[in-house]
Amino acid sequence: MAVTYEEIISDLKKRIFKPVYFLAGEEPYYIDLVTDHIEEKVLTESEKPFNQVILYGEETSVAAITETARRFPMMSSHQVVIVKEAQTLKKIEDLAYYLEKPLLSTILVINYKYKLVDKRTKFFKTLEKNAVYFESIRLRDYQVPAWIERFLMTRGIKADPSASAMLTEYLGTDLHKIVNELNKLIITLPPGKPVITTALVEKNIGISKDYNNFELQKAVGEKNILKANMIVHHFANNPRDNPLTLTIASLFSHFSKLLTYHFLTDKSKNNVAAALKIHPYFVKDYEVSAGKYNVSRTVQAISLLRTYDMKSKGFGDLTSEPGELLKELVFKIVHL
Repeated sequence: MAVTYEEIISDLKKRIFKPVYFLAGEEPYYIDLVTDHIEEKVLTESEKPFNQVILYGEETSVAAITETARRFPMMSSHQVVIVKEAQTLKKIEDLAYYLEKPLLSTILVINYKYKLVDKRTKFFKTLEKNAVYFESIRLRDYQVPAWIERFLMTRGIKADPSASAMLTEYLGTDLHKIVNELNKLIITLPPGKPVITTALVEKNIGISKDYNNFELQKAVGEKNILKANMIVHHFANNPRDNPLTLTIASLFSHFSKLLTYHFLTDKSKNNVAAALKIHPYFVKDYEVSAGKYNVSRTVQAISLLRTYDMKSKGFGDLTSEPGELLKELVFKIVHL
C-alpha cells in the first residue's frame, strides 16, 4: 500500500510495524529519514547486535536478503533488516517470492533510491499489496521556497520569501543540502529574532546577493542596466562559479513566466502566483517586468535566450568566451 512519509513516521512512533517497507524515489531525503528512524528507534541498543542487519545492494543478493529476513529474532520481538542502495541489487523482482509471505517478526526495509518501480510490473503489484510502498518525489524548483518556509515554521522560525528564493537559487532542490544549510542558519539566529533574512544567508552561506542569478534576473527584469552590467561583469570574471548555461536557464524561466503573465486575464496576486507557480511575494517582480517588456519584447528576449543557449553549447559560435556571450546577451535584452 502506498502511504505518505507522515503516516509512516506516525505509525513507527506508535510502534505499529509492518513486515516490509519499500522506499523508492528520486529524492533521498525522506527515504533516509524513514530508514534512520527504523535503524535508530525500533530496537534497543542491547537488541541491535543480534537483531539488526544492514546489507548493501552491490554486496548482497536476493537469496541472502530472503535468508536473513526469514530468521527469527533473538530475545526480541522483532529483527530489523535494512537493504541500502537496493537500486543496485540484481534481480530485485525476485523478492516477490518473499513478499508473498513475509515473516511478521522481521522488519525488512528496502532502500531503493533515485529510481521508481515500474508500475506495470507484477513486482510492483506485489509490493502494493504486501508491503508499505513509499515514493519520495523530488521537488520542482518552484516548490522549494514554500517547502523551506514550512520546514522552518515547524521549528518556530520564519523566512523572508526573498531568502527562501535565494537559498533555492543556490542550493537547488537537494533537500539534504538545504536542510544542512538551514540548520547552520538556525544556529546563527540572534536571540529573540527567529527570522531567516537574505543578510543572514549572505553572511553565513557565503552568497552575495549582488552577484547571483536571482539578482541578475531581477535587474534584467527591471531594465536596471547599471546593476545588470555589474553582475554580468562579475560573472564573466568568475565563470566557474557562475556557469553560463545556468544563468541562461534562470533568465529563460523568468521570461517564460512573464509571457504567461501577459496573457492572464485575472492578474490578481493569488491567481498570478498560482499560474506562474511562484510565491505571492514575487508577483510584483512580474508586474514591473511586464511594464518594461511587452509581449513582443518578451518573445524577442526568449528568442535571444534560445540563440545564446545554442551558442554556449558550441552551435554557431566556437570562439567566444562564456563571459563575452553573456555580456552580449544581457546587453541585447535590456535594450529591447
